[in-house]
Amino acid sequence: MTESEGEGRRRGVLADWNDDRGFGFIVPTGGGPRVFAHVKAFPSGRRPVAGREVTYAEGRERGRPCAVDVRYPGAVPSAGAPAGMTGAIGFVTAFFAVLAILVEIDRLPWGVVLGYGLVSVLTFLMYRADKLAARRGAQRAPERVLHLAGLFGGWPGALLARHLLRHKTVKQPFRSVYWFTVATNIAALAGFLLSELPRS
Repeated sequence: MTESEGEGRRRGVLADWNDDRGFGFIVPTGGGPRVFAHVKAFPSGRRPVAGREVTYAEGRERGRPCAVDVRYPGAVPSAGAPAGMTGAIGFVTAFFAVLAILVEIDRLPWGVVLGYGLVSVLTFLMYRADKLAARRGAQRAPERVLHLAGLFGGWPGALLARHLLRHKTVKQPFRSVYWFTVATNIAALAGFLLSELPRS
């Protein structure tokens, strides 16, 4: 028998976890076959990590057993936004607010703001498609393509997609390269603004 944890719940260990594809397997503490666990079964705000002890309820998905309502023993359930999402929204909002101010004082054309918005939406959709492809085991978008989209102005959309979809928020060196593209893009924008300053 699998060891129970409360009414209708089981205890086990997350033995395997594929962060890119968003699923793994739980080994029940009391023995028995491994149980499939999708990232959506875990509490928002904490990325699953192999080796962690968990409790879960048993369910079925596409006719096979799976874990649902996965919890970490001793943790307080949370219904908040995914970890980092609030900061990501704040950062993106602040960036576009600065762009709007620059437009208002005639330092930046509206076309630049619209360009950032359009490329960000396209980049968000690229991340979403890559996330779905990872779940299906289909062909993925090359990381260099995602980074190029961010470099050319899509990094706000990428930032929101990474946290909202919980996609590529942990993997290295992807995170470091992503923030390098953000810094490079902002530096290029700052260079453009400085080049437009009237010369004395």
